[in-house]
Amino acid sequence: MAGNSQRRGAIRKSGTKKGQTVGSGGQRRRGLEPRGATPPAEMRKYHPAAKRAAAAAKKAAQTKGRPAGRPSTRKGDDGPELVLGRNPVVECLRAGVPATALYVANGTENDERLTEAVQRAADTGISILEVPRTDLDRMSSNGLHQGMALQVPPYRYAHPDDLLASALASGTPPLLVALDNISDPRNLGAVIRSVAAFGGHGVVIPQRRSASVTAVAWRTSAGAAARLPVARATNLTRTLKDWAKAGLQVVGLDAGGDTSLDDFDGSTPTVVVVGSEGKGLSRLVRETCDSVLSIPMAGEVESLNASVAAGVVLADIARQRRG
Repeated sequence: MAGNSQRRGAIRKSGTKKGQTVGSGGQRRRGLEPRGATPPAEMRKYHPAAKRAAAAAKKAAQTKGRPAGRPSTRKGDDGPELVLGRNPVVECLRAGVPATALYVANGTENDERLTEAVQRAADTGISILEVPRTDLDRMSSNGLHQGMALQVPPYRYAHPDDLLASALASGTPPLLVALDNISDPRNLGAVIRSVAAFGGHGVVIPQRRSASVTAVAWRTSAGAAARLPVARATNLTRTLKDWAKAGLQVVGLDAGGDTSLDDFDGSTPTVVVVGSEGKGLSRLVRETCDSVLSIPMAGEVESLNASVAAGVVLADIARQRRG
């Protein structure tokens, strides 16, 4: 009956025999809050897809004789390495890097890059493994993995003769870059990226005393190392002489060059030799060059970083060839 205050439940009770009624402390309210998008099947620990991916990764690791989930991080090891960071991982997957496993840290915040990386890895058959964040911290030397890491096999270098043959068969004047005394893999990765961006055909590095295509170079190149061939020369001076006999002009790049970039004609077949910022070009390599370029600069800056200088010269050559 309306207005009947004597019906059961109409009066709020102040408590029970054991004391006042205690609330949930906000637990029920937090339980109703949204928890974000459902993670992909490969990232759910007990999902069959995740179990299949883990089994495939374990089998692949056993085949190579290395425990699963422990890629090599030692210098000079020919085992797989890790590309760290969300943007580098996504760029490598977009470029078709032949990766073997994608590691995702537990509790990693989902965003469009993580979603794309997992989707691309699943589409190409790359194993997707969810691991504790401490494992990724241990795998990476600096911890800058942003919750994602891509395991890549050792880089397969081209032969200098094959690199030249491919450039000659491209239908455009060959444009190659040789690196002399470049020991920083970040510079190597940046040069590879610039060569790919400005229409170059490849990069050659010495087999000894030079940076190699490691995970750091993969990261800096943003996946360009998968699209652009990199060759290793047993003797860089001999390789440059062979290329000169094939009709390429060998042009060194040094702050004390005898030819200004403004007067350089890069429309013909060219190989640009880049020396290190500190040592510059070695004596034998410098003697092999037809000319040595210098970049005109305003102000008191004496020299540019090796990868920056290479990018400037390659951009100018690309401009000349477009004209």
